[in-house]
Amino acid sequence: MIDGIEITTLEQMRDDRGAVFHMLRSDTGMLDNVAEIYFSIVNPGVIKGWKRHKTMHMRLAVPKGRLKFVMYDEREDSPTKGVIQEIEAGENKSDYKLINVPPLVWSSFQCISSESAIVCNCASILHDPAEVDLLPIENDKIKYNW
Repeated sequence: MIDGIEITTLEQMRDDRGAVFHMLRSDTGMLDNVAEIYFSIVNPGVIKGWKRHKTMHMRLAVPKGRLKFVMYDEREDSPTKGVIQEIEAGENKSDYKLINVPPLVWSSFQCISSESAIVCNCASILHDPAEVDLLPIENDKIKYNW
């Protein structure tokens, strides 16, 4: 595990009419600094990333489809500097989780379901292009074989 990444199992309520997916609750403390919530659609096989936010905390959940997240810790003062972590998340009850990613951790993700996936980010700050660092999927910094 990369230092600062937190993974929490989330609740789902399903019946023959459909489903309700919980994501954030006020009693967890994570709802305190949500500046915006947005959704990204990722088509099957597509890889998005690499990116790292300088100050944003990302809180990610996948209510539709399935994604593989890959995180890389390059933070100088981190006890897990150099660690790569894979996390699979999706709409199945056993895979539905909240992934809390701290600032300065590189992230990338791939849709591994046969249908498009939706990822929700409850971001701690408003989107600011100047606050994000980007790298191509293939690069000399992060050694990960997709």
